[in-house]
Amino acid sequence: MIAVTLPDGSIKEFEQGSSALDVAKSISEGLARNVLAAEVDGEVIDATLPLTEDVNLKLLTWNDKDGKSTMWHSSAHLMAEAIEALYPGTKLAIGPSIENGFYYDIDLGGHHITDADLPAIESKMKELAKQKNTYDRQEVSKADALAYFNEKDDEYKLELIDGLEDGTITFYTQGNFTDLCRGPHIPHTGFIKAIKLTSIAGAYWRGDENRQQLTRIYGITFPKAKELTEYLEMIEEAKKRDHRKLGKEMGLFTFSQKVGQGLPLWLPKGAALRERLENFLKKAQRKAGYEGVITPHIGHKDLYVTSGHYAKYGEDSFRPITTPHEGEEFLLKPMNCPHHCEIYKAYPKSYKDLPVRYAEFGTVYRYEQSGELHGLTRVRGFTQDDAHLFCTPEQVKEEFKNVIDLVLYIFKTLKFENFRAQVSLRDPNDPDKYIGSDTNWEKAERAIIEATAEKGLDSVIEYGEAAFYGPKLDFMVRDALNREWQLGTIQVDYNLPERFELEYTGADNEKHRPVMIHRAPFGSMERFVAVLIEHCGGKFPLWLTTEQVAILPISEKHNDYAKKVLNSLNNSDIRGFVDDRNEKVGKKIRDNELNKIPFMLIVGADEEANGTVAVRKQGDGDTGTMSIDDFVSFLNEEIDKELN
Repeated sequence: MIAVTLPDGSIKEFEQGSSALDVAKSISEGLARNVLAAEVDGEVIDATLPLTEDVNLKLLTWNDKDGKSTMWHSSAHLMAEAIEALYPGTKLAIGPSIENGFYYDIDLGGHHITDADLPAIESKMKELAKQKNTYDRQEVSKADALAYFNEKDDEYKLELIDGLEDGTITFYTQGNFTDLCRGPHIPHTGFIKAIKLTSIAGAYWRGDENRQQLTRIYGITFPKAKELTEYLEMIEEAKKRDHRKLGKEMGLFTFSQKVGQGLPLWLPKGAALRERLENFLKKAQRKAGYEGVITPHIGHKDLYVTSGHYAKYGEDSFRPITTPHEGEEFLLKPMNCPHHCEIYKAYPKSYKDLPVRYAEFGTVYRYEQSGELHGLTRVRGFTQDDAHLFCTPEQVKEEFKNVIDLVLYIFKTLKFENFRAQVSLRDPNDPDKYIGSDTNWEKAERAIIEATAEKGLDSVIEYGEAAFYGPKLDFMVRDALNREWQLGTIQVDYNLPERFELEYTGADNEKHRPVMIHRAPFGSMERFVAVLIEHCGGKFPLWLTTEQVAILPISEKHNDYAKKVLNSLNNSDIRGFVDDRNEKVGKKIRDNELNKIPFMLIVGADEEANGTVAVRKQGDGDTGTMSIDDFVSFLNEEIDKELN
């Protein structure tokens, strides 16, 4: 017998060789019908695999992130089976689950697939799903695996197998389809009830632009048709909120092929919006004791060799800039932190000087592949709201908690109310990804876990998501469409101070290493603005919006008075414009409602005679007549409510 410990702490005994599905059936048949996979001692496995020793077990359903991920990975295999049936000779590369659904990269050989072909593939997938074929796992020797895919002439699987060790290779088979796969998978295809293939894209094999371009087909599946309907409705709403569409309509930013892919150009309204966001954070930072610094857009290659960024990110950087001086090379900076280390090092520091907090809106550059660029969310040049805090080991936890408070203030002000904190730690199975000693990593990880707990944050631990130089706390924000984005981040770093030989003189008059905290509450200005546009559908908070007021003269006779009102508002730092088009006032109101202008001031003969404005709030209609001074006070009160 083996002991199975469930999440509620209860322990049940089962015969050795029983599966997680057997455990589910012992609880209820209804539960068993919904189990997609199982988490055994922290590892997600097939619910049908035999359990051979005492375990901690969590049964995973559609309500669990890993349950969804397992079903979507199984759906990728189902799609591959359908495509093989419809397009003989197809070769398959990789087909993982992603945040919303799955994809498979495919070499179609002589075939060509367009959007018009997707319904036929969906239909074949539904036909196969109804067969309720089981996903059967088989351990395969490396020799047999190579022989199988040699016979299929699939060079992609052969290359993957070549990088695997004998004894670690598994195949999964469902119906007439067999694939190289680690798993896990759902028990059978019958769980897949609703299917939608969403798009087709190109993708280079292993992300290498010099290798074969494959066809990537994206899709998503659900256990109920109703959930697919709701998802498609959400997608339609997302299209309306797409920051690329709204950004163009609102005149915020643009791109130019002549300037270069992934290099955004901020238009006047977008630049003003961004400036207001920067000033908002700068004001909060000044209160928290930060000092502003400015660093160059380039740095000597040796700087990034010292920091470790060149070794870790060299392939993702722009090529080095050479100078007439032999051997001298510079890089467009991929990170601000090495520069800030050198600023810290410019003058001797005492423990009495710490903590030191340097802040900079610093632009950095990464050579993202062209196929991965996406509006403002994935660019090659972006500005981080970066800051680096240098403190004593005793100050780390308090400083970390203060940064959490700053992030929470920003989220509250901008109405990002649905978020979770992710404690991102090392991957214990891949130590080569990281720099620094185990001792320093353990201290940094402990500080983050304790600070997060003391702030009472709803948090999860994710292994393998740490930065190469230290663990971090990432803020995963859900927007109005329930999509999750990684925005703010805080990182504890014992390693860069060692690599740059940073010091301070302690109370004992000896030299000590400071600890470095990296933080960026917005993450990057580009990504943050993109998420903000889509979160609020372009209807920004009053304090942030580009045009707070539209002044609508009833006829051209009142244009001069409208301009006088605008001048008064401008003198009170209120942003607006006069809509003096030769249109009826009703059309002007409708147009400005659609353009999401927060307030409209209607002015005619009565308003001009009395020095007043008729106020109309976007979405709420008329709110009464006010003097200009009263309206200014009213608007400022509304802004104060948003910011405090």
